[in-house]
Amino acid sequence: MNNEIFKRFEVKYLVTKEQRKLIEEVFKNYMVPDAYGESTICNIYYDTPDKRLIRVSLESPAYKEKLRVRSYGQIKPGENVFVELKKKYDGVVYKRRVSMKENQARIYLKNNSGIEHSVEKNGFLERQIVKELDYVKDYYKNLEPAVYLCYDRTAYYSKDDENFRVTFDKNIKWRREDMQLTSKPYGNDILEEGMSLMEVKTASAIPMWFVNILSKENIRKTSFSKYGRAYMQMLEEDRNKNNVIRYDFSDRKVG
Repeated sequence: MNNEIFKRFEVKYLVTKEQRKLIEEVFKNYMVPDAYGESTICNIYYDTPDKRLIRVSLESPAYKEKLRVRSYGQIKPGENVFVELKKKYDGVVYKRRVSMKENQARIYLKNNSGIEHSVEKNGFLERQIVKELDYVKDYYKNLEPAVYLCYDRTAYYSKDDENFRVTFDKNIKWRREDMQLTSKPYGNDILEEGMSLMEVKTASAIPMWFVNILSKENIRKTSFSKYGRAYMQMLEEDRNKNNVIRYDFSDRKVG
């Protein structure tokens, strides 16, 4: 079982196709593509039946958290996935994740069973991450798959500082059926055609050359949650489905 821990600031921007092209042109002098290049990222977000986690998150509290299972592209049954706990406090993002088999992850998150037997021969750090995951499962109880989210990501990191990373996500899609990472990526679009979500991830300050690009192109940071946007679209979809039109005796629509 592998683990990864992240602690960093994340700033998000929505950019047009033209703005992205300009930014990536400047990147040639300062940034290099990630080793994975372009990849499709697939996630299943877990939440309570009443969607407590995302409802709290949309209220913009000082502290919020999300639980998801992630794969890089469509996987085959039994392949590895990441179970991730993402927390944000006072603008700083903390992420903990462990790798396990896809079927193991589903069982672990479904029936509230522990996975201590899978980490006993691993190090202290792995066990600590699993304890955090166990705590979240026990605290919220009845967690279930809430939404499938996928997108095509292009990642870069700085030639001078590997901790400064920029990613572009396009074709962001969601669905709430067929929530399997073994299924093909597809779903409802979140962004307008040609738009990308640019995320800046850094452990320190943003380089001045990058700040100059943002200023020159008048690109301003935005508050953007992929799961949050999907949740709002789900609510709208439900409202449309439940909007039963009633008629009075004169056939005049009244609601």
